[in-house]
Amino acid sequence: MTQADIERIKTIWAECLSTYGGPFLFGKVTIADAMYAPVVSRFRTYDVKLEGALRAYADRIWALPAVTEWCEAALAEKEEIEELEVEF
Repeated sequence: MTQADIERIKTIWAECLSTYGGPFLFGKVTIADAMYAPVVSRFRTYDVKLEGALRAYADRIWALPAVTEWCEAALAEKEEIEELEVEF
């Protein structure tokens, strides 16, 4: 993700939160918020600095039960998935 991509996402988030009044992009939780859950994860992984409403939005996404479950399931995965391993 480049800095331009990060700034574009931050602009989208800020415009949606301002236009629809939050606490999610379109007021209530929608598929748009689900789409941005992996982006929130990347922002956390790469320590992208968010402030104010954007920080609060990212924290709300991260705290959603479905996102918590997704993260726990990812951590529980084995290192290798046998059926996906190809022998050459």
